[in-house]
Amino acid sequence: MYIPNNIKTQDITKAHDLIDEFGFGVLVSGALEGTHIPMVLHRNEGEYGVLYSHFAKANPHWKGLEGQEVLVIFSGPHSYISPSWYAHAPAVPTWNYAAVHAVGTVALLDGEQTLAVVEEVVRQYEPALLVDRSIITNEYRDKLLSGIVGFKVPLSSIQCKLKLGQQRTKDDQSGVYHALEHSAQVDANQLARYMKKHGLGTGD
Repeated sequence: MYIPNNIKTQDITKAHDLIDEFGFGVLVSGALEGTHIPMVLHRNEGEYGVLYSHFAKANPHWKGLEGQEVLVIFSGPHSYISPSWYAHAPAVPTWNYAAVHAVGTVALLDGEQTLAVVEEVVRQYEPALLVDRSIITNEYRDKLLSGIVGFKVPLSSIQCKLKLGQQRTKDDQSGVYHALEHSAQVDANQLARYMKKHGLGTGD
């Protein structure tokens, strides 16, 4: 992933935080095949962390992936940026966004490990379902396990790109941030909240 030096970050925590917040990624293998899939990150395993998830067994993408290097892409908030929002001209339109590229090697999991992964995904997004078993009963869960394939991806490298206009002047940053904050577009509002949360590109 191309990351200009003036916005490059070496803080792996920022990459991990983005994965935790926007865990629906795209796993791309060497055959240029991709699967959109929710991931759970164990950030303290290995050098760069380990991703866990599962395929539907009916999805042929998992076949032959054991031991193969893959790229997993996570996308955070993004939005069009108008040059009219800057305090200074001339300028051109651009697109601001947050993204992570994570590379690692796939290892398939056994049934017990796959069950643990499935329950961890549920725990991350709706933990109440693990308390009240009336919706996902143990019997129903166990039946579905025969139709999925769990896997993990120990990461060998990870890149984080936060292109949020933080390299521009404070006046330009402020103009962009306020335009995004007051936009009628949901994507723009989400990007503004992300910028505020991370203290980047807001002009403060």
